[in-house]
Amino acid sequence: MKKIVIVVTAVACVLLFCTGFYFLQKWSNDQQQKEEEMTEFEKIVTRDMEKNYPSTPREVVKFHNRIVLCSYNGECSQEELRQLADQEEAMFDAELLANNPREDYVRNLAQDIETFHTTSKSISQADVSDSNDVVYKKVDGADVAYVDASYFIRQNKSGFVKTYQQFVLRKDEDGKWKILVFYKIDDPSPEEE
Repeated sequence: MKKIVIVVTAVACVLLFCTGFYFLQKWSNDQQQKEEEMTEFEKIVTRDMEKNYPSTPREVVKFHNRIVLCSYNGECSQEELRQLADQEEAMFDAELLANNPREDYVRNLAQDIETFHTTSKSISQADVSDSNDVVYKKVDGADVAYVDASYFIRQNKSGFVKTYQQFVLRKDEDGKWKILVFYKIDDPSPEEE
């Protein structure tokens, strides 16, 4: 009788484990399918920046570039642009936020995007320098990182131009890399002739 109880218990545990695994796998596949069906805009604005903040300076700039591509290449309503700006501002250093009041930032961003569209420009590609090329320094006791990005822009359907920006990121008190400033630079790695 004792052996029967042990066998029944073992079989029940195996069945319970298999059922749990099946439902976990089904849930995981459903989540993956939902994510695949989401637009890039939805993927960006639904990202929980508290729980899923980019872990490296390079990842911060890559996510920033996804926002830029979505903002500049899409047709965003004013509300959608505000949602994208929310995600972008979550990556800004407190000093950058203080120098760019929210309403001014959104208004200037909307005007810049309108000018971009008026001149028939589109961003074909945005790249971030390799991890090996990220420069880390201590500046006034703070950890700072320098990350270069490049943008391949189609102009007036007649040609392309490549522009470069350098992002300076500073680690905050929570250990998150935040964008302190970014600006246009010349090609950071000109080819030797």
